[in-house]
Amino acid sequence: MDQRYKKLAETLCRHSMKLNSGEHVLFDLSCTPVEMAEALIDTALEMGAYPHVEISDPRISRRLKLSASEPQLEVDSECALHKIQKMQAYAAIRGAENIFENSDIPQEKMAAVSKLMKEPVDWRVNKTKWVVLRWPTPAMAQQAQMSTEAFENFYFDVCTMDYGKMAEGMEAAKRLMDNTDNVRILGNGTDISFSISGMKAIPCGGQYNIPDGEIFTAPTLESAQGRITYNAPTIYNGISFDHITLELENGKIVRADSPFNGDELRKILSCDEGACRIGEFAMGFNPYITRPMRDILFDEKIAGSFHFTPGQAYIEADNGNKSRIHWDMVCIQTPEYGGGEIYFDGKLIRKDGRFVVDGLDKLNPEYLKS
Repeated sequence: MDQRYKKLAETLCRHSMKLNSGEHVLFDLSCTPVEMAEALIDTALEMGAYPHVEISDPRISRRLKLSASEPQLEVDSECALHKIQKMQAYAAIRGAENIFENSDIPQEKMAAVSKLMKEPVDWRVNKTKWVVLRWPTPAMAQQAQMSTEAFENFYFDVCTMDYGKMAEGMEAAKRLMDNTDNVRILGNGTDISFSISGMKAIPCGGQYNIPDGEIFTAPTLESAQGRITYNAPTIYNGISFDHITLELENGKIVRADSPFNGDELRKILSCDEGACRIGEFAMGFNPYITRPMRDILFDEKIAGSFHFTPGQAYIEADNGNKSRIHWDMVCIQTPEYGGGEIYFDGKLIRKDGRFVVDGLDKLNPEYLKS
């Protein structure tokens, strides 16, 4: 077995989920080598936990979504909910040979799947110790414009880094955000302000996502005002979007545009009442991730980025917004991507992607890599 598999399994079971003896853990695997599944099972057993495994294939999942009917989805949802209710922990490793596998599924079908699977997903997110990650495939290497070998090395380096190094800087960021009212963000095509008063800030150092490196909260529901332009490309439901621009009034998206697939963008953001409001604001600071690769688990952690997310709020920082979507859209503010500033209550806290206040500077790349 590749020893990197065992190291990653240790990170997931011991650091992310912190499995305890007697707990049931579900490993949800897609395009993942058998050896990685074995490493996860062995590590869970070593910790006294009970491992359970589900294996899926993206092409089979696509076929089922294309043919999905309400009776079929209702049974799928009931079964998924029953199973996840038996679990104390959940880890999903999702690989894909083609990130556009779902691109020809009608949005009405995708919306129906999301609606009926929302209850088991909400249970998993809110009531289990969970972590999700990708598996490095040649398709991902191609997205990152890297050789397969170089991408695999990058993947294991970033996924098994010392996430404990983030703790001190994240705690300083949490204290500051917990005592902040107004946030203003300036950049190319962006001038937006909103309140985070009374909202909790949640540091993420490898607990829910691998790779990780962000701190998130949510704007109060009706506070966001202004315009934001996202410079990282994004994929949603198998459809590619670039240079998305949103305009908000009283917390609601009143205009949404993209040079590519603008009609699909507006359709997604009108799928329910909460889809046109913001459920998350977060800043990314993983020092090893510096450019987008159309994979949100990596892109939302880019050092010097932030994401401002239409849709469902997380229960840990709940502003009351409910939606079947949660779409992390990313803007990078490093000099290579045009720079920008973030202000908390009128004080500059990050400029051109670098934190400029004491304490938070320990989230800058040179400290996290030292």
